[in-house]
Amino acid sequence: MIKYFEKQLAELDYSLHSMDSEVFCKLVDESVDALHNGHKIVVSGLGKNVPICEKFVGSMVSMGLDAYFLHTNSAVHGDMGLVKDGDLVIILTKSGETSESIYLTRLLKDRKVNMWLLTFEQESTLTREIPNNIVLELKHEGDLWNIMPNNSTTINLIILQGLAMMIAKTLKLDIHQFKRNHPGGHIGEMLEKV
Repeated sequence: MIKYFEKQLAELDYSLHSMDSEVFCKLVDESVDALHNGHKIVVSGLGKNVPICEKFVGSMVSMGLDAYFLHTNSAVHGDMGLVKDGDLVIILTKSGETSESIYLTRLLKDRKVNMWLLTFEQESTLTREIPNNIVLELKHEGDLWNIMPNNSTTINLIILQGLAMMIAKTLKLDIHQFKRNHPGGHIGEMLEKV
């Protein structure tokens, strides 16, 4: 059984090392600029990427940073109202061909937002439509058929959590900003000593 995990860790390592670090740094800088200017970070995805987006938002909000999740399907039913001029929007789609994501992207082009794409296909409709993109290589999903969102969503989680941590580092957040939002639970108990 341990061989399975070792194989997936190798897949994740390969995929993460395929990322253009300069492009990622640009995303960090532009995210920090958006927050400095009173705007927010919006992440949008479908299916198995929904909890990935929500985890990123939870991490950001816990540090007192403005971030929201926009469900790609709900967006066109009024939820696009949370996207304001100046916001930075990150679209998650493995293929870059998801019809709902393409539709949302085209609608958002009418707004003054900074759009980014997180995907796994170098050539796609959305890599052509969203110039700011992080494209990762993925050899295998780690399931029986190489189709189930498994390794791809894990990688998206790692990238977005890395983004949250790099934003916090760049902004020089201190633990008191985190403590303020965690009065309860075990974390709250630990932070009482801070």
